[in-house]
Amino acid sequence: MNGEKEASNGYETPELYEIRLKGHLNDRWADWFEGFSFTLESDGTTILSGAVADQAALHGMLRKIRDLGLPLISVIQVGNNQ
Repeated sequence: MNGEKEASNGYETPELYEIRLKGHLNDRWADWFEGFSFTLESDGTTILSGAVADQAALHGMLRKIRDLGLPLISVIQVGNNQ
């Protein structure tokens, strides 16, 4: 039973994440973060929210953010996509 939970939480079930970035992203960034919604916060940050298939996809997203030079503030797992 415990093994089933680890498998579903680790790599088989898409997880929902909120990724907070410094600054406000405008609509031209939508293509770069397809499938994620943008929330512009009053504190000058942007929260990207969406499902990530697995840890490799999450690392790919974080690498993209780094390569674009977008300042990363936090990454929070907020649940799974079921």
